[in-house]
Amino acid sequence: MNNKILIFNPRSAKGKHRIPNSILQVGASIFGTYEFVFIDGNLEEDPWNKIKSYFDTGEFKYFCSTVMPGPQLKQAIPFTKKIKEQFPNSITVWGGYFASNQFKVSIESPFVDYIINGPGDVAFPSLINAIETNCHSENNEKSQELLHSALKEIKNLIYLDKNNEIVQTAKETLLDQDSLPSLPYLHLNSFYNLENYLSKTFLGKKTFSYHSSLGCPFTCSFCAVVPIYNGRWKAKSAQSVYNDVLFFKENHGIDAIEFHDNNFFTSRKRVVEFSELIKNDGITWWGEGRIDTIDKYSDEDLLLMKEAGCKMIFLGAETGNDEILKQMNKGGTQTGAGIKKFAERLYPIGIIPEFSFVLGMPADSPEKVMAQIEWDINFIKEIKEINPDAEIIIYLYSPVATEGSELYEQIQKAGFKFPSKLEDWLDPTWENFDLRKNPLTPWLTPPMVDKIMNFETVLNGYYPTASDFRIKGIKKTILRGISKVRYQSGFYKYPYEIKVLHKIWKYRQPEIQGFYSE
Repeated sequence: MNNKILIFNPRSAKGKHRIPNSILQVGASIFGTYEFVFIDGNLEEDPWNKIKSYFDTGEFKYFCSTVMPGPQLKQAIPFTKKIKEQFPNSITVWGGYFASNQFKVSIESPFVDYIINGPGDVAFPSLINAIETNCHSENNEKSQELLHSALKEIKNLIYLDKNNEIVQTAKETLLDQDSLPSLPYLHLNSFYNLENYLSKTFLGKKTFSYHSSLGCPFTCSFCAVVPIYNGRWKAKSAQSVYNDVLFFKENHGIDAIEFHDNNFFTSRKRVVEFSELIKNDGITWWGEGRIDTIDKYSDEDLLLMKEAGCKMIFLGAETGNDEILKQMNKGGTQTGAGIKKFAERLYPIGIIPEFSFVLGMPADSPEKVMAQIEWDINFIKEIKEINPDAEIIIYLYSPVATEGSELYEQIQKAGFKFPSKLEDWLDPTWENFDLRKNPLTPWLTPPMVDKIMNFETVLNGYYPTASDFRIKGIKKTILRGISKVRYQSGFYKYPYEIKVLHKIWKYRQPEIQGFYSE
């Protein structure tokens, strides 16, 4: 075999797709040093056939896949397994949230060789260098000793040592993001036309997907980001972000941006500077943030953001119950009263708050779990009264608790366990778990789940998401009409008439499929 590298992005959802920033970041780390190809499972009719055709040439040695929880596992697991079976001398490397958070079941499978645990800007090229440097010795035993010695020095790496013990190396300090090499957009364009990634959404006619920072400075116990970044955050400067945006505006005519940062609004100074830079470019944008962070911005800051094109902000409300916020280790100063206040504050400014709620947290008794669910349903309705434009995203609590935390101990005692075998994650129930729509938690009974899901259906009927721009005019009027009595009376059981219309009109829930795009 030669040492070419195949970098794979498994299919994530149906419909129009965004630029695969995760594999672009990996490609940037080895660009100009090793030969590599991109395969995007979202844009391939038969991605396995494409992967196999590359390995059949005998020129490829490395199969590297980003692996997010949920739909990406459908391709990542079987394809990695087949690579190992059909090309046993190949080396497989996984990265992404699933690989890092479920590292034990991943690395103990017989077909995953290495895991990049967090950012791979240094770890990935260092891994390839270590293997390439130590794989040509005639003395295989000596070669393996040298390799394992080199691997121990690479940060952000997980692998099995010669005794099949899991080695998890030290975490790397987050790097200055402006110092990293530019993403190889033109290289990606040689495989897939970049225009195919710029879709029409409710934000604009050509929507660009972008990451401007890594991590989050908070340690919420339910968040998959926490075990990877441990409360750390690093961002590109406002000027660097604007330079990339301007490049895509001038070369591809973009008029909208989805910032997929875990927390875009951490630095007020950076957001204000970016808003000043972009305010005359006619570009609308969306990003994720914290309520108690952005509430510290002045009204002038928020008005500037609105003028600069900020159309919607995704905000982790989680719950209106202060006791549960404490249980979640939400951190900061967020409270139920603060959520209401912020919803009211954004209404006249015209920025849409997209509040996500997590229902179904564990409690001491079934009665308390149900009481918490009912509390948040009523709280959500209060939010809609305060700000009718507010978007509501509802998730069922799916444990990703940090090992060793109080919440982790609580879910373990309640009888919850993750799959012990990697292939078990392919079960459809676990895919829905990762989409946070099927909790598989022992403390949530079917009546509790039904109550949450039925309320969500009625809510999405009475207040259809603005991000699905097909649901407007007569469609919206009909949906609101048939949902009105249910929503106002609190009778949510068996909302089949709403479900039928959602199915006929292919209603798109942004928390599962992203914004509707075409």
